[in-house]
Amino acid sequence: MNTVHDGGTGLGLDLNLFRVFDVVYQERNLTRAARRLGLSQSAVSHALQRLREQLGDPLFERSGRGVAPTSVADRMAKEVHAALRALERGLGQAHAFDAERDLRRVVIGMPDLLEPYLLPILWHSLPRVAWVSAQVPRSTIEAALGAREVDLVIDLARPSALRSQPILRDRLCVVAAQPGSITRAAYKRARHVTVSSRPAGRTLEDTALTELGVERDVALRCQTYEAAGRVVAQSALLLTMARRQAETNAALGGLHIEPLPWSTPPLVLHLSWHPRLDEDARNAWLRAHVFSVVANAAL
Repeated sequence: MNTVHDGGTGLGLDLNLFRVFDVVYQERNLTRAARRLGLSQSAVSHALQRLREQLGDPLFERSGRGVAPTSVADRMAKEVHAALRALERGLGQAHAFDAERDLRRVVIGMPDLLEPYLLPILWHSLPRVAWVSAQVPRSTIEAALGAREVDLVIDLARPSALRSQPILRDRLCVVAAQPGSITRAAYKRARHVTVSSRPAGRTLEDTALTELGVERDVALRCQTYEAAGRVVAQSALLLTMARRQAETNAALGGLHIEPLPWSTPPLVLHLSWHPRLDEDARNAWLRAHVFSVVANAAL
């Protein structure tokens, strides 16, 4: 299957070389292409050299920190990509995906705040599968999915280059040490704790509140909700966060959850995947399964 003998050209064309060409054309960078292909950079360079010799064209030339396609590469790229996709579809039909047989390990990118809520649901849905949760910075979601470092990502972010669909809705709430509804005036007077892995910059709740003209006095910025919960339990500080996660986060046990004294748009979490995997049988089955399990649990 690896070599096609073309009687018109006399060339023995290795399909693997065209797979390398396709990925390098998309990435414009040999290091990223090698990572996606699971090859060393030298192996990618060697494959390109073989294809150059067979086609009689450089195909790619150095450009800054990456490579730029030649006019020949530009002309053949669309057809090569379409042919590879057609071959993948044909092979997929010949070897239909069977989750019971083929699914062994799933890697899903999600913020750590979602783990207490989502991981038990996902694991119980398929306990024989090794589920892996990975924290993917929003700036690298597209790259992580493209390199297949993760299968899917669940996040508030929805990069435009990816496919995505809403999977879960939530609302902001206030977590406090003492029970009792919190008025707008009391919220503004209070001091607050916020959670972020970044040392500066607006958090999700800051963005929502700023749109309402509400500014907070943030006394403490920490990295985990466990730390935030401990501080709130021993002080008058308030913590604003997504309600569903507050209800399922064990670190906040014993604290009181109150409504935010303003109406804000719902927080919408999206399930995202790379468009190259639209017709991939494994990924299609997996995202349908995850969407169904999470959506049904949220009812």
